[in-house]
Amino acid sequence: MSHVTQLPDLSSDYPLQTSQIEAYRRDGHILLRGVAAPEEIAAYRPAINEAANRFNTETRKLEERDTYGKAFLQISNLWERDEAVRRFSLARRFAHIAADLMGVEGVRIYHDQALFKEAGGGPTPWHQDQHYWPLGTDNTITMWMPLVPVPLEVGSMTFASGSQKLGYLGDLPISDQSEAALQSLIRERGLHTHSYGALEPGDATWHSGWTLHGAPGNPTPHTREVMTIIYMDSQARIIEPDSKSRRSDLAKWLPGLQPGDYAHSPLNPLVFGK
Repeated sequence: MSHVTQLPDLSSDYPLQTSQIEAYRRDGHILLRGVAAPEEIAAYRPAINEAANRFNTETRKLEERDTYGKAFLQISNLWERDEAVRRFSLARRFAHIAADLMGVEGVRIYHDQALFKEAGGGPTPWHQDQHYWPLGTDNTITMWMPLVPVPLEVGSMTFASGSQKLGYLGDLPISDQSEAALQSLIRERGLHTHSYGALEPGDATWHSGWTLHGAPGNPTPHTREVMTIIYMDSQARIIEPDSKSRRSDLAKWLPGLQPGDYAHSPLNPLVFGK
C-alpha cells in the first residue's frame, strides 16, 4: 500500500446547521471548527509542507519584496503536482461544505494555494478574491484552513461582514492602494469588521469571493501555515476578462477556454455533486 493511500480519507460529511448556512449567506464568512480532525492534519501537514517547499519559487528576502510579496508565500495548484495534496484538496468533505454554504448542486475547484505567512511577514491588505477571477457567478467560496495553531497575536483574517453583497468593487489587486481604498469604503459604508481570533489546526474559515478581507502581519518566530481551496459553482461560466489580473487568471487556471464557456477545464475538476 502506498503512502498516499494510507493517508486519512476525507470523504465523510461535516454536518452543517441551518443557522450556520444562514450566517454565511448573511455575513459572507463563517468559522467552522474541527473541519479536519487533529490526526488528519497531522497526517497531511508534512506532505503539504514538502510540496510547498518543493514548488516555492520565492527566493528574495522579506525586506526585498513589495507589500504583496511580504504578505505570504503563495504556492498554487499543489493538487495538480502532488498526489498527497491532491487527496486533500479534492476531498469530498470540504467540497460538500462549500456546496451547502453556497446552496448549489455541485462545485469545482478553481485552484488551491498554500499561503504561508513567514515569521515577520507583513499584513495582507484589504481585497476581494474575485477581483482576479473571470467568473460570471457570485457562487464562489474559499476555505482557509491552518495546519498549525494560529495564536491570537497572529490571528486569522478580518472580514467586512455583508460586503459580499456589494459585488465587484473595481480593479484593486492586493496592494497598498487596495488597503487604502477599501479601508475608506468600509468606514464610509459603516461595515462591521470581524476576526475569529485564535484557530486550531483543522478549523476553517470560509468566505465568499466578493467578501472584503485582510490579515495582520506575523510578529511571531513561527510560520503561519495555511492551506486554501477555492471552489466555484459547477455551472459557472467564464466572462470576458476586463483586467490584466483576469486575463492572467483565464490563461493560467482556465486553459483553452473562452468567454461564455463553462469553467470546465482539466484544472477545474468536479469535486462534489453534478
